Amino acid sequence: MSGLVEMMEVDQYLSILGLLILGVLFASGSLVMSSMLAPHKRPSDAKLAPYECGIVPESEPPQRFPVRFYLVAMIFVIFDIEVVFMYPFAVVFRQLGLFGLIEILAFSLTVFAALLFLVSEGALSWGPVQHLTKAMPSRTSSSTIVRIGAESDQAA
Repeated sequence: MSGLVEMMEVDQYLSILGLLILGVLFASGSLVMSSMLAPHKRPSDAKLAPYECGIVPESEPPQRFPVRFYLVAMIFVIFDIEVVFMYPFAVVFRQLGLFGLIEILAFSLTVFAALLFLVSEGALSWGPVQHLTKAMPSRTSSSTIVRIGAESDQAA
């Protein structure tokens, strides 16, 4: 009798094993068929060039992204996860009561403090610091009209 019970337990996993085998066969078959049916000629320089919205690139693209790019991406993921944690709280906030409110506030304050730290360290600033220089007086409608009039006189 015990052998029958063990066989019934193994029987339950046969469908999962079958799906696993089908998945491996499909993935390997797709790769094999793709390599057999794909054209084998070398791509042209135009196809190997990065696509810049129809603009011909004048310089080589950098080989690596700056580390700052990845830092901003990780910061985005952190705040994205915070939003994901807030959704279940919003669904059951009445059942959680004051305890849930205090916990979500502590969580939000911790993440907000991390954001303030990151901003103070300059993690969200891109490139070198640029200082504004005073090149022109403040623009007004009359100064704009004078500039446009002067440009149209020069064109004529």
